[in-house]
Amino acid sequence: MHIPDGFLDTKTAVAAAGLAVAGVGFAVRQVQQQVHPRQVPLMGVAGAFVFAAQMLNFPVAGGTSGHLIGAVLASVLLGPSAAVIVLTAVLIVQSLLFADGGILALGANVLNMGVIGCSAGYWIYRAVRRIFRGDRGRFLAIGFASWCSTVIASVFCSAELAWSGVVTWSTVFPVMTNIHMIIGAGEGVITMLVVAAIWRVRPELLDEWGGKKSLHGYREPVVYGLLIAIGLVLFVLPFASRLPDGLARALATIGFSPGTTTDPSPMAGYQIPGIGSPVVATVVAGVVGTLLVFLLAFLLAKSIVRTPES
Repeated sequence: MHIPDGFLDTKTAVAAAGLAVAGVGFAVRQVQQQVHPRQVPLMGVAGAFVFAAQMLNFPVAGGTSGHLIGAVLASVLLGPSAAVIVLTAVLIVQSLLFADGGILALGANVLNMGVIGCSAGYWIYRAVRRIFRGDRGRFLAIGFASWCSTVIASVFCSAELAWSGVVTWSTVFPVMTNIHMIIGAGEGVITMLVVAAIWRVRPELLDEWGGKKSLHGYREPVVYGLLIAIGLVLFVLPFASRLPDGLARALATIGFSPGTTTDPSPMAGYQIPGIGSPVVATVVAGVVGTLLVFLLAFLLAKSIVRTPES
């Protein structure tokens, strides 16, 4: 669902960027009030894991692939505001270094997948949790919220494309929504599986973000989380689907193709220049990206989170 450059007109890109800046700014203020400095490394490793997971496209119906967005996963672990910061770090690295999402469309992508994906997904999760209690209720809420988050983000993406005049709303909305309803099911299953794995080994990480969390012993989950993210890139990425993603398939279905542009990203298409094997080049680019996202998310969090007064 990463919108490339050439899809949005100026007014839409500027409006989306303005809303994204406002949303990220609000998230920064919330993180300053709610996140303890000891949780900063968790934001870094969450960013690394989301970046790695987003590279692992899985096949869905109709010759299309999807990938994890990770908005609800990050929100459940960190709270929605911290998750917005994490997704923003992921999208910045993807856009600037890998041409995964346009630079001029970065605001729209942050708005759709970061601000809206995290916020809407988390509050849907909380609403379902009020109805269905216990551990089963938790996983039901996570799966449903993940599905909703994906579909809602696709609706906003459709609206931006329609407002830009590249396609009509009546054309793009049903195609995008139908595809992402299927992709959202995959998002829900993957998110539930990841949360279930975390719940088995470190259930305290799944406490409500506004409640009392353990502020000790985060070194182990950070180290193992980063190793798992790198392991996904090394051992799972070579088997990821190469089919077009939901946005590409939807636009191809309705016959829209943007003009060709030259992208200055140094590792465009997740390829390292000079490496002959495309698979090896992608894996190396994935490892580099995973480490860079960890560093960026960590540094952003560290610069935002306030140290408590002694």
